[in-house]
This record gives sequence, structure tokens and C-alpha cells, in this order.
Amino acid sequence: MAKVHPNAADTEPPSPAPEVEEPPTVLTVWRKSLLFNCDGFTVFDAKGDLAFRVDCYGSGRRRAEVVLMDVAGKPLLTVRRKRLSFLAEHWVIYDGDAAEDESSRPLLSVRRHVSLRASKALAHVTPHAASATSAAYVVEGSYGQRACAVRDARGDAVAEVRRKESVGDDVFRLVADPRLGAQLAMGLVIALDEMFAGGRGRSARSSLLRRTLSA
Repeated sequence: MAKVHPNAADTEPPSPAPEVEEPPTVLTVWRKSLLFNCDGFTVFDAKGDLAFRVDCYGSGRRRAEVVLMDVAGKPLLTVRRKRLSFLAEHWVIYDGDAAEDESSRPLLSVRRHVSLRASKALAHVTPHAASATSAAYVVEGSYGQRACAVRDARGDAVAEVRRKESVGDDVFRLVADPRLGAQLAMGLVIALDEMFAGGRGRSARSSLLRRTLSA
């Protein structure tokens, strides 16, 4: 647990740009639920206090939805998988404990980047009309290597996933700019984790495909 909790030496947020009054929020994300027999996330703030939690019963990777909760278990965001076609899927982030009806307020849609050309893009994030978030974003880098950033139209990072040294891939940092916020940044991490099967990313899928074709 000592390695999971952040410490002042390696989690102090970088100095904000002159036009940004509030500094970024730095979180330590642990890909593990504190509840027995659950998958999920346990998220700590820069002081080592519990900030968010995700508890998913069962170990199935193809979950229909995942709920981000606060320390007391109150739902903050619901990340729900939507199937567009046999191959195409996207993930919609709703405010609170979204019900299966039209009254639920969608905030962001996340869809995987699909292209035959090499690209840094992993996914595209689109705000819904009812959302207070007005900008569209692109996710670049590698979630599997815990090195990716959510960038706005100007190319500025509004959230970053960074490796945390000497603790493996299941513990990493999440740096959230105030323009996006820690909750939505964590919602995007959940969507990426579901999208890339727990962070194994493109390399693992490519290796599996090569083994299948050569068998």
C-alpha cells in the first residue's frame, strides 16, 4: 500500500500556465477494488486520501456499464457501452447514476480511433449538446504503456495518464486540468480501460492476431 499511495516527492503538480489560476489535480489510480471479489479502481488524491472508487462485481471484461463513485459510494458518473454495429462501439459518460431512459444526461461520447494509417490518436471525445463541456478532444499516446494525453483543439493537454515508477502498470498517475476536471478525467480513464481491455492495448491484440494467423 505504501507504493500505491502518492507521496509529495513524485506527485507535486507542475506549475500551471500563467492563464490558468487553479493548478492541475494529481491523482494516483490503482486498478484494483478494495472490495473482495471485485474488479475496479481505487483512486487517491495527492495527500494519499481516497478520492474515487469503482467496484465491479465479477471479472468479465465486456461490461455494459461502469459507475464512478465518491468515497461514500455515491454515483458520480456512469460510463455505458453503446454498440453502433457489429464492429463499432462507443462509450457514453453520463452524469450520476444514469437510468436506462431519455432523462439521463449524457456528458461525453468516447469512440475508438479507427484508421488504416498510422496515427497517434487512440480515441475521440465528443461533448453532448446538453453538457457544459463545449470542446472536443482527442486521446493520443498509449494507454497500455500508461503514457497518453487528452488534448483539446489547440493541442493542449487537459488530462494525462503517466507511469508511476517501480509499481507496475496497475498503478499510475492521472493529471487533470481544471478545464476538464478530475471526475471527467477519471471517466475517460474508465472508458479507455474498457476500450483497450484493461490497458493491454494494440500490441497485445496484434500479438494475438499474429498467433492466430500463424496457427
